[in-house]
Amino acid sequence: MAATSLHQHPVHLGLGATATAEPTFTGQMDWYADYIERHRRDGNEGRLVSIHRFDSPWTSWEMHPQGYEVVLCIEGNISLILEHPDGRNETVALEPGQYTINPPGVWHTADVTAPATALFITAGYGTEGRPR
Repeated sequence: MAATSLHQHPVHLGLGATATAEPTFTGQMDWYADYIERHRRDGNEGRLVSIHRFDSPWTSWEMHPQGYEVVLCIEGNISLILEHPDGRNETVALEPGQYTINPPGVWHTADVTAPATALFITAGYGTEGRPR
């Protein structure tokens, strides 16, 4: 097995303790739609593991209704902004080596003021997005 970049090829963790390298990540919504279709049989139990670099605040919000998401800061600083279903807002500041867990149904976005990198483990089935 060859070494593979998680930046380019996220990993799907599926039923039966499987791990599958994904096609080249494009960042486009159709990539995510294809991902969901490829792993539909795993439903809510599937997890997408990915790394993303950011050099500016996110331009959208996202929410994962079916499961939790782990966000681990690897480099830089990331401020996650969470909008809870009860209307409460929360900001979680992450430094390298720190993580937080986004609960199901919580809208979230992020601010960065300098380049930052984070690892995501996402229960992505049914993910929704909206402009910021």
